[in-house]
This record gives sequence, C-alpha cells and structure tokens, in this order.
Amino acid sequence: MGTNVRRKTIVANWKMHTSTAEAAQLANGIVKGLSPEERVSVILCPPFPYLALVGELLRNTQIQLGAQNMYPANDGAFTGEVSPTMLLDLGCKYVILGHSERRHVLGESDEFINNKVRFALAAGLDVILCVGETLDQRNSKQTEVVIDHQLNSGLANVAEAELLRISVAYEPVWAIGNAEHHATPQQAAEAHAMLRTRFAQIFGKSAAGALTIQYGGSVVPADAAAVLSQPGVDGALIGGASLKAEDFLSILGAAVGCFRNDFESGSYS
Repeated sequence: MGTNVRRKTIVANWKMHTSTAEAAQLANGIVKGLSPEERVSVILCPPFPYLALVGELLRNTQIQLGAQNMYPANDGAFTGEVSPTMLLDLGCKYVILGHSERRHVLGESDEFINNKVRFALAAGLDVILCVGETLDQRNSKQTEVVIDHQLNSGLANVAEAELLRISVAYEPVWAIGNAEHHATPQQAAEAHAMLRTRFAQIFGKSAAGALTIQYGGSVVPADAAAVLSQPGVDGALIGGASLKAEDFLSILGAAVGCFRNDFESGSYS
C-alpha cells in the first residue's frame, strides 16, 4: 500500500440511543454483516452503559470500541463523569471529543476540550476531535475562522509524536439532522482541504498528509459514496444512520468502494 493512501475510517456514534437489547442486536448485526477483508477501519461508540456489552461482542473482530466522551481525570469526586482509565478498562481504544452537541448544547469550551484531548492521549486513548461551524457562522463567512480557532485550541500543546493518534471530524453543525440545510459533497471537500492546509501550517506537511479527516454532516446510505469519494474525505462520523445495521453496513460498503477506487487510481491526496 502506498504511503499516500489513508485508510477510510467509519465511526458509529449512537449518542443517547439504544437499550441493552437494541445495543446487542445492533452490534451483532454489524459484526455479522462486515466482511473480514474490508480495508476500512470501523469504530462503534455506544452510550456509556453499553460499552462493556458491545465491547464483548466486538472481541476477536476487526471493529474497535470507542466512547462518546470522557472527563480529564483518572479518578476523583466528579459525580456522573467517566475517566479515561475506566474507558481503557472496558476495552476502548478511541474517544470522541469536542462533538458539536458537547460544545453547543452542554457548553464545553475550547480550553476544556483541549484539556480532555491532552489527558486522553496521555492516558493511552486515541482521539477523534470534532470541529465545525454553525449556520450563523457560515452565513457570516466565519467558517474558516471558527474551524481554525477550534483546531488551534483543541490541539494546543499536543506533542508531535501524538499526532498519529488523532483524527479530526468535520461537523457542519448546520447540516446535522437538518432537513432544510444539507452540505454538498463539494462543500465537505472544501472544508476538509482547508482543515488539512491549516493542519500543515501548524504541524507540517508530513503530519497533514497522514491526518485522517472524517465528515460528520448527517451522512446516509444514499449520499455516502458521493461524500466519501471526494478528495481528502477519509471517512465519516455517522449518527442516525448508524442506528440501523443495514444502513451502517451500506455506508461501509460505499467506503470500501471509494478506498479501492482511490488506491487503484493513485488519486488519493
């Protein structure tokens, strides 16, 4: 495999959905439907109560377990919070940080998100850092400024050696679950190119070339191939469409097809 080919990564964020039975059924459906030869990284991020259950079902498969959030401390009097050491104990390899819902619904600051990023990396978790602009910010032509600030703040004081354990998910907040506003594949590609350029300015071209950038703007089976085939779109962070095994598997199939096309054509960049 050429060094310029980044593996596609598809992440399922179940958010605050599923019961015990539903989580088991969903995880089993994905495990059974996924072909072992598929050259795509797959990460499932169930709610905290089902991490142990889903982790057990993923044992001895190619699918990795991830968490939706964490608190930047190994232990202490933090009622209701979950530490990175707890996540590691349950078999998690990844954690999503800076998700738009954490920023805009729960009020997490860039500084707090950066604290979590650095703590997660130090503990041994790989990080999926989310960045993205709101509709008002996009309409006022602040997209680049907002993303630049979130990227700079989120990765402040991160060591160069840790960069390979970080991926970035671009979330156009205005396109998530919004029937009136949809991001086009071209808009996704433009944002990803801008992100990679800015990452190169901060950390260098080599690090930027290795960076996985996923798209998180309500990808569904119908548009998955169009989005994932865009230059620089290395995967997707899936919300609603990850709650049905057949939909999620369809998106995985699109990712496999796009990876093969990019690899064979040598057009990956």
